[in-house]
Amino acid sequence: MNWKKDALLHAKEEDPKESVGLVVLIKGKEYYKRCNNIADEPTETFLLDPDDYAKWSDKGTIMSIVHSHPVTYPTPSKADLISCEASKLPWHIVNPRTETWGNLAPSGYKAPLIGRPWCWGVSDCYALVRDWYEQELGIVLKDWDRPRTPDDFLNRPLFELLPSRWVEAGFRELKAEEGYEKGDVLLMSMMHPGLNHVGVYIPQQKVLHHCAGRLSTEDLLDEWLLKCTGKRFRYAPQS
Repeated sequence: MNWKKDALLHAKEEDPKESVGLVVLIKGKEYYKRCNNIADEPTETFLLDPDDYAKWSDKGTIMSIVHSHPVTYPTPSKADLISCEASKLPWHIVNPRTETWGNLAPSGYKAPLIGRPWCWGVSDCYALVRDWYEQELGIVLKDWDRPRTPDDFLNRPLFELLPSRWVEAGFRELKAEEGYEKGDVLLMSMMHPGLNHVGVYIPQQKVLHHCAGRLSTEDLLDEWLLKCTGKRFRYAPQS
């Protein structure tokens, strides 16, 4: 595995930030290709630049994903387990200071609905709603392509610009006078003027949701969250 030397060097150069790269098969040989970590807090996590992923997908076959844990053991975090499943690829983790390695592969891991870490595009507010619908109701909602970064999403909040997506997925928009029922989807404005957040209504007047940078949680649908709620949708597919 000659690519490990290149991956370790990259991790050392990026320390204390997390490095990320791809193992790419090109003309029968595996190469390590450096990628950009575009996470807001690169010393805490990584977000692989989708442009890099697309570029190397065009040049070869992506065999695995590599990233570093500069200050912790090279064992997978909960976020790693979730992201590995989503990627459908083997992962390698390296600690640049101890030069030790860890590995993981998709194994069917399912993150808990409450207490999961936040990871853009993989374990975010919409991912939580999708997982709740599948686990609680056996309904598989279509996943939607996210913008490149969370900031890009704030500049163009798709929940607000494309409400027809909910209708296409089998939902209908609720009127203000209609009450709340289990499974209602709440589109909310969280610290932003646009509808940039989504949660699902659950029994006992609570909402299950996942704010950026926090663990997923269920909160009482109190006065503040009610003020944040701009639109509501209910799953009611046409027969």
